[in-house]
Amino acid sequence: MAETRVTVVGGGFAGCEAAWAAANLGVSVRLFEMRPAKETPAHKTDKLAELVCSNSFKSLNPDSPAGQLKAEMEALGSLMIPTAKKHSVPGGEALAVDRDAFADEMTERITTHPLIEVVREEWPPGDIEHPTIIATGPLTSERLSEWIAKLAGREHLYFYDAVSPTVDASTIDMAQAWEQSRYDKGDAAYINCPMDTEQYDAFVDSLLAAEQAPLHGFEKGKYFEGCMPIEEIAQRGRESLRFGNFKPVGLTNAHTRERAYAVLQLRPENREKTLYSMVACQNRMRWGEQKRVFQLVPGLQNAEFVRYGVIHRNTYLDSPRLIGQDCRALDGKPLFFAGQITGVEGYVESGAIGVLAGINAARIVRGLEVLMPPRPCAYGCLTSHITNAESPEFSPMNINWGLFPDPEPPIKDKGARRSAKLENARKAFKNWLGEFSLNPERVTAHSS
Repeated sequence: MAETRVTVVGGGFAGCEAAWAAANLGVSVRLFEMRPAKETPAHKTDKLAELVCSNSFKSLNPDSPAGQLKAEMEALGSLMIPTAKKHSVPGGEALAVDRDAFADEMTERITTHPLIEVVREEWPPGDIEHPTIIATGPLTSERLSEWIAKLAGREHLYFYDAVSPTVDASTIDMAQAWEQSRYDKGDAAYINCPMDTEQYDAFVDSLLAAEQAPLHGFEKGKYFEGCMPIEEIAQRGRESLRFGNFKPVGLTNAHTRERAYAVLQLRPENREKTLYSMVACQNRMRWGEQKRVFQLVPGLQNAEFVRYGVIHRNTYLDSPRLIGQDCRALDGKPLFFAGQITGVEGYVESGAIGVLAGINAARIVRGLEVLMPPRPCAYGCLTSHITNAESPEFSPMNINWGLFPDPEPPIKDKGARRSAKLENARKAFKNWLGEFSLNPERVTAHSS
């Protein structure tokens, strides 16, 4: 094997896609995977790209956000998407796979690629001399986490993920909700959903009766006070939420000119204000239960959830302060991050960032400019999210309609609006792909 020019750390979806992309640009790759020499609490085998949770790669519908992302990945030479299709099992509209057959082929394709060397040991962190891609996922080892923390600053590396639900802004009923910041301080940065006494009591009753998601074996049912699940708070007393997360003080209902009994606030997640997250509503309810409980709140009866709340062990970067849209560290080092550690959620999203990081690392080796996806396409949506400095509290997210920019001029009808978003995404991606695919260094697929 020729001298290694790109190092990839982690043999999950992002790491495999990064190694594959770089190698298919003719660059030698050394891929470090610590299993089986060092196990994780979640993995069961030593296979590359092992599915540790669901066997679903989300929707195959080409007119869905996940479908568009898959199409873009395949156009860039993805390995995991065609492999998943080859080993698919019945899953309705979703791309479900035979997890063993999928991982077996991914392992075979990566380990037999002539330009990829797989090293079965933990990568020894140190000085970055040539392009290096960290793709170690949510269960990054303690040793590597310490190294990243020193590099990035401890305040920029999270080990405990407490995320509130996020909804599509266009599905919030503004005939019941209103925009206002508490005590009218600054801009009207929040959407406020009011509850009267009866509505609040119904919400608390439903919350306390909701079924909770079970903890995984590698997670602990121990919470920090700052990320306490709202159901835990409610168990301390029926009025706990009303005097805490849902306190109505400093807010006046724009429709009634009165102060509500309790108020659930939402704040924008992006500059375009197409997504709003529920303030301090992290929880451990099952997803179906979250939808049922939160849709009891006036203004949210028809809300469409693009992300449900979670509280679990995770490791991810405060990416907006640390990396650019090319997946490279902002301090100028030839260091890239890919996959869940960047703040994307899901197998497909993790792999997508791996493809981009691998291409850009290889392009640096070959003296080419890095690629920056255009904002309207699915890739641009993901990279825009993980570099969105507008969000004061960054948290992971998967691909969804709310990440796609609204068309201009605005379209009220939801179906027509989504069709326009998709058309803009496809057009932008096609134009972008054409710009660099004409280059003789274009992405090619290894066929062996």
